[in-house]
Amino acid sequence: MKKIINPREGLDGYMCFACSPANTSGLHMEFYEDGDDVVAFWKPDGRYQGWLNTLHGGIQSTLMDEVGGWIVVRKLQTTGVTSKLDAKFMKSISTEEPQLTIRGRIKDKKRNAVFIETEICNSAGELCSRADMVYFTIPPEKAQEEFHFQGCRTEDEQ
Repeated sequence: MKKIINPREGLDGYMCFACSPANTSGLHMEFYEDGDDVVAFWKPDGRYQGWLNTLHGGIQSTLMDEVGGWIVVRKLQTTGVTSKLDAKFMKSISTEEPQLTIRGRIKDKKRNAVFIETEICNSAGELCSRADMVYFTIPPEKAQEEFHFQGCRTEDEQ
């Protein structure tokens, strides 16, 4: 498993709720490449609860959506936007979990539409949530020109 370097870190105005280390209210997610998958490990806490000691479904959706975005950034070396996210919550997640694993991969790609599947497992390895999403990508040249995207590497590629 290789740690993915955040290509936006240090970019003026970068305050992503999910992945910016500078966002004091954010989730501070970090990402790893594991074969075809992108993986994040995250520890919930009470700030992100919906029901008592239960992780809010919107936060779960955000975790899966962000992994989807990083799949596009790393695997396709471009950027884009989520067009559709269909989440299913199968098992509640305690805000006292020691660590969650959020994992995703590309299922299919048709022109600029990328079909992605993601899931969240608790610390016991039980599947708690999953999402299928469609991500619209932009051409890499446009990502570089308009969004200052210079590519996404892992630590061993520095």
